[in-house]
Amino acid sequence: QVQLVESGGGLVQAGGSLRLSCGASGIIFRLSVMGWYRQAPGKQRELVARITTGGDTSYADSVKGRFTISRDNGKNTVYLQMNSLKPEDTAVYYCNAAHVLGDYWGQGTQVTVSS
Repeated sequence: QVQLVESGGGLVQAGGSLRLSCGASGIIFRLSVMGWYRQAPGKQRELVARITTGGDTSYADSVKGRFTISRDNGKNTVYLQMNSLKPEDTAVYYCNAAHVLGDYWGQGTQVTVSS
């Protein structure tokens, strides 16, 4: 059974930082493309950042230069370091694992940035 468990969300003031973590089990983590998505109220879920099996990264334009995605294959964990947070970053953040056997999602973690 595949499980993705996010942690690290919370309430932070604008300009602050948070680090999200997503622990994976039940999949061959090192063979999975990992991503962070977010969904704000009334909006569609959007890709925030992605990291390939080889460590190549890509980001949404809105977070470039502020967010950093990384992975630790030894710990089956992907991270999202979020700096210089803005109120518009407020959303539920979801971890995604894209594997040849399927596409998997975590339950989400709330990030709220106050102005």
